[in-house]
Amino acid sequence: MKRPGPRGPLSSALLSALAATPADASGLPALAGAAATTLAQTPDIFRDEDLQLALFCLYELHYTGFDGVDDGWEWHPGLLAVRARLEAGYETALRARVRLPELPAATAEAVAGTLFALTGADGGPSVSRFIAKSASREQLHEFLVHRSIYQLKEADPHSWAIPRLTGRAKAALVEIQADEYGGGRAHRMHSALFARTLRGAGLDDTYGAYIDHIPAVTLAALNMMSLFGLNRRLRGAVAGHLAAFEMTSSIPNRFYARGVRRLGYGDDVALYFDEHVEADAVHEQIAGRDLAGGLAETSPELVEDIVFGTAACLAVDAMVGEHQLAAWQAGTSSLRRPLHAPAAAGI
Repeated sequence: MKRPGPRGPLSSALLSALAATPADASGLPALAGAAATTLAQTPDIFRDEDLQLALFCLYELHYTGFDGVDDGWEWHPGLLAVRARLEAGYETALRARVRLPELPAATAEAVAGTLFALTGADGGPSVSRFIAKSASREQLHEFLVHRSIYQLKEADPHSWAIPRLTGRAKAALVEIQADEYGGGRAHRMHSALFARTLRGAGLDDTYGAYIDHIPAVTLAALNMMSLFGLNRRLRGAVAGHLAAFEMTSSIPNRFYARGVRRLGYGDDVALYFDEHVEADAVHEQIAGRDLAGGLAETSPELVEDIVFGTAACLAVDAMVGEHQLAAWQAGTSSLRRPLHAPAAAGI
């Protein structure tokens, strides 16, 4: 993807370092210093534009990479050390933010019951109902832009867990992911369906096209997925996160599809959301009982992290929803930079 513009000293130091080759690590001391300073001074890690962009860029080296950035940076020890430091700060903030219910017994039914109760009681803001009933075309476009940074690589963060699981949990994850990737048909991949939605709405379907528009809180939600997926010790959290994703998807997607059609778009734009209404109604059962529940039965020590992953997903997604609705209700853009605003210097 294209390299984003910097948002502060940390992301500026990172992007400067990445402009060189891995053999030239002269920029890493400044990067390490900027990371330490930013972590010490940030008042809100979830909404820190500089920090969340830097963490996103470090993770992106494990996905598509960046235009003009040497692939050798992916496993550079100096960058991994900075990433680990940022991850530790972010994970600490997540664990401080998220409240866990009483932990269930390490059985599939007990764990699934707890996760269904958590997601069923979720009182987060209903962006889906706003889209269905009230959103303007511009607000729908902003919603699609927020979603694009994940949906155009949908399923990839959770797929990191496949080699880290065994037995029932692994089979369940592969079953879910196979559907996400279109059952072997490229045009049916959910990322491809979302790209079709973007094109139909007159938006750019290039991965990362809107990175400079997307605010920190949205990046924080994606960074949480990568944090869970890329760390084997957090395999319980990634299973719980995916369970939450699937358990809270079917009904909202019905509302999104309704809003798309209310605003005059056709089935080609609504198809992505229509697909998830049916698919995720099935996936939620597999994710809750076979993935999360199956993992708990084989690894009882992971029950707390499974529940944490679900609760963290709900908490951070609620932050994103609150951010979007607050902006729209105030008559302002929910993006860091409105879609039609000219680029500022350095962005």
